[in-house]
Amino acid sequence: MASAGDLKHADPIIRTAPQPRDCNASGDIFGGWVLSQMDIAGGVTAARRARGRVVTVAVQAMTFHQPIRVGDIVSIYGNVTKVGRTSIHVELVTLVQRQLAEEPITVTEGTYIFVAVDENGRPRPVPPA
Repeated sequence: MASAGDLKHADPIIRTAPQPRDCNASGDIFGGWVLSQMDIAGGVTAARRARGRVVTVAVQAMTFHQPIRVGDIVSIYGNVTKVGRTSIHVELVTLVQRQLAEEPITVTEGTYIFVAVDENGRPRPVPPA
């Protein structure tokens, strides 16, 4: 995946700011909150590629590099790295802009796998690019 410096001029899929309610007892943002935001961003990317509904089937190689804090601006970037008959792999990276920092920091990276589904929730082929 691209580095924080490479991504600072790209458009994020999602940009948000965590709130105090998203913190654990240590004052860091819950890992589950980050996972859910990445799932949303990955779903947007996969749905565009699938030209329709997708569901999350797996999360692979998730790495948490640094904590996220209240006041950080969280940006999630992603790209499709592999397309199977019904599946789409999306590599995601989460950057934060700390309040007093000049450069964004990479805080999480992971690969999410989605499956394209029809109106009945059954797997369907991913259309050609």
